[in-house]
Amino acid sequence: MKAKRPYIVAIAFIAALLLFIWGFNFLKGKDVFLKERVFYAQYAQVNGLIKSNPVVINGLRVGQVSDLYFHPSLNGNIIVKISLNDDFPIPANSEARIFSSDLMGSKAVDLRLGNAIEVLASGDTLSSSIETSLMDEVNAQVAPLKNKAESLLSSLDSVVIIMQSALSEKAIDNITASLQNISYTFKNLENTTANIDSMVIDERNRIAAILYNVDMITQNLEENTKEIDRIIGNVATFSDSLAVTDIAGSVRQAEATLQQMNQMLSSINQGKGTMGKLMYDDSLYLQLQYSADALNKLLEDIKENPKKYVKFSVF
Repeated sequence: MKAKRPYIVAIAFIAALLLFIWGFNFLKGKDVFLKERVFYAQYAQVNGLIKSNPVVINGLRVGQVSDLYFHPSLNGNIIVKISLNDDFPIPANSEARIFSSDLMGSKAVDLRLGNAIEVLASGDTLSSSIETSLMDEVNAQVAPLKNKAESLLSSLDSVVIIMQSALSEKAIDNITASLQNISYTFKNLENTTANIDSMVIDERNRIAAILYNVDMITQNLEENTKEIDRIIGNVATFSDSLAVTDIAGSVRQAEATLQQMNQMLSSINQGKGTMGKLMYDDSLYLQLQYSADALNKLLEDIKENPKKYVKFSVF
């Protein structure tokens, strides 16, 4: 029994050591009994990503960030070593994206699966991207508002300066006078409104009579609609008749007649023709006068001596 005790103590020590190692790795997110796959991703910056940050696929944790270090070429890029303890296949065009896993800004890596047929093997490199943080988004949204607020404040400052320079004692007096004028204007409007109200009250009967007459006119128009339509139809018929009448020909005939009249009057004025001679040659007038005198004398002689011209015979 005493000979077996050292072996028991050694076995217990080894078991405790193994349990400690397993527990330590378990607390770090590693399971020593599972086979891990390792992938790499290169970033210009990691935005606070540290070791042991989770790696998720569609929100399910499948691994963790096992290491971060600068690129061997010393170009400033950072290599992130991703350890996966899940056998889920990773397509070749998948992307490792750093994002904020909570409102406190804790970082994690989201493996966004692609649609390629080829699958990455352990040790391959993933394409990478960085999600805009909440602070960056807020800054992006607030920055335009900040610029507008600054420009508005500067504009307000300019307005205040202008108002201070404008509100001199003379300007205040002008404003006071303007306000008084506005007050007088409102009083005049009030008086005018009162006058209009009184006029409407006084002329109420006359307005009612005018409205009644307008109503009667409207009724007469409605009752004589057929007659009005007939008159409009007659006017339309008359206008159609005028449209088909040879007005131009009538006008031309009237012009020709007027020209003939003008020629005849011109001939008369020149003393041509019988009418012209009657108007301008007095010999015919004298002969007519002489004939009239002779005829008068003959009639007087007939009246005085009828027997001289009338003879009676008795059988």
